[in-house]
Amino acid sequence: MHDPDLIALLTEQRGHVLAVVDGLDDARMAEVHVPSGWSITQLLGHLTFDDERFWISAVLDAQPRAIEGLCDGWRDGPASGRDAISRYREEIERSDEVLARVDLAEPPRWRPPASVFDGPIMADGRGIVLRMLEETAVHAGHLDIVRELIDGRQHIVVP
Repeated sequence: MHDPDLIALLTEQRGHVLAVVDGLDDARMAEVHVPSGWSITQLLGHLTFDDERFWISAVLDAQPRAIEGLCDGWRDGPASGRDAISRYREEIERSDEVLARVDLAEPPRWRPPASVFDGPIMADGRGIVLRMLEETAVHAGHLDIVRELIDGRQHIVVP
């Protein structure tokens, strides 16, 4: 079972993330604007490795490349903003290939050990895509705020 509406929502949020960082140079993307200390580059690393790669390529599809390449995207992600954007786009492409062929009604193909992820794993692919949608949308909002702090640019302006 495919859910094109759900996938379209995820695609929209990924596009939101990429639109927010569009035009920023490496230095701006490395700046820290929040008390927790993360940068835009680090957040993109998180979305790339801890979300796209982990949830879709590893958990949903059990790809050896993804499982063997798991890392902490906040700490071990890309070194530059340009690299972060490129890697995020590449991982989205890989995820889209998986989402185009898997049955979202089926259970995930890989269950990570507690040493890798000790939280609950969704019962099926649809749950994983919902998790991805939530995670991507939340971080798109974080990026909106940081971008506004950097240069005043607003993604959505409410009158």
